[in-house]
Amino acid sequence: MKKLSFLMMLALMLVLAACGGAGEAEPEADGGADAGEAETEDAGEADAGGFTDITVMTGGEQGVYFPLGAALANNIINANIENVLAASFSSGASVVNINGLVDGDADLALAQNDIAYYASEGINMFEEDGALEGFQGIATLYPEVVQIITAADSGIETVEDLVGKRIAVGDIGSGAEANARQILEIHDITYDDISAEYMSFGDAAGAIQDGNIDAAFITGGLPTGAVEQLNAQKDISLVSISADKVAELTAEYPYYTDFTVSADTYGTAADASTVAVLAMLVVSSDMDEDLVYEITKAMFENSDQFASAHQQGENITLETALDGMSIDVHPGAQRYYDEN
Repeated sequence: MKKLSFLMMLALMLVLAACGGAGEAEPEADGGADAGEAETEDAGEADAGGFTDITVMTGGEQGVYFPLGAALANNIINANIENVLAASFSSGASVVNINGLVDGDADLALAQNDIAYYASEGINMFEEDGALEGFQGIATLYPEVVQIITAADSGIETVEDLVGKRIAVGDIGSGAEANARQILEIHDITYDDISAEYMSFGDAAGAIQDGNIDAAFITGGLPTGAVEQLNAQKDISLVSISADKVAELTAEYPYYTDFTVSADTYGTAADASTVAVLAMLVVSSDMDEDLVYEITKAMFENSDQFASAHQQGENITLETALDGMSIDVHPGAQRYYDEN
């Protein structure tokens, strides 16, 4: 819109120059350009609460957040909401994304519902800085499954077998890293007992393929792209969490639920027992209520765009949008739910 205003003013400058001379046109152009930009910004504020430009933080390029965040920005927001330009970019995922919203680096972000809750309460990895404010929920999206991936010939069959091994625990500040730490602790294992490597999903998959690490914690929607790419090059297996440890984990951290990864998911030798959390869309509390309403409306009226971007997009429905919601819902989103 600002580019259009500039072109219009350039045309006006030429007209004024033709009518009154180039010397008189220059000061008029300066004043006119400011006025044109002000009109554009005022229109943006009136239509979208000042959020003409929207930044969406996603996750690693081989995870599920990345394609879903891109679909949200390009195929849903930009395609259906006037005077708004949304752009998505890769990030370290949940913890980084929550901090990004609080610090004003983003307007929308994908995150795990457990991480959002910890941030709002100032517990676990947020305990040192205390409860964070400035973010609210729009919707929960789909189950994110904790997958402990290893090569089929690694000899690793249980979580206890990870002791003494080189383990990718996720990016620093990611939900996957929080999940890895909690699952290890339930098994009385700390990072001192393993060689912990902070890696993105894609880097972890590549390191398993090259033999540089022994296993990786990957939390994501099924199937996860990085795991699929690894499996195309090397036979893999998923390490199961025993039923009693799943029970301990869900009792300690109520946002986990038990989950079974079918052998058909990646063509592994057996099903794997593990846990899952929920992915959710989080928004800056400062975003205008009308704009959040429009984004929520556009999401659920065009949810097929999520399904086209990734298989997990099929799980994003209006009926389940508030299931497992772990933080306060933004008033704009709540208004849409109240109407539907």
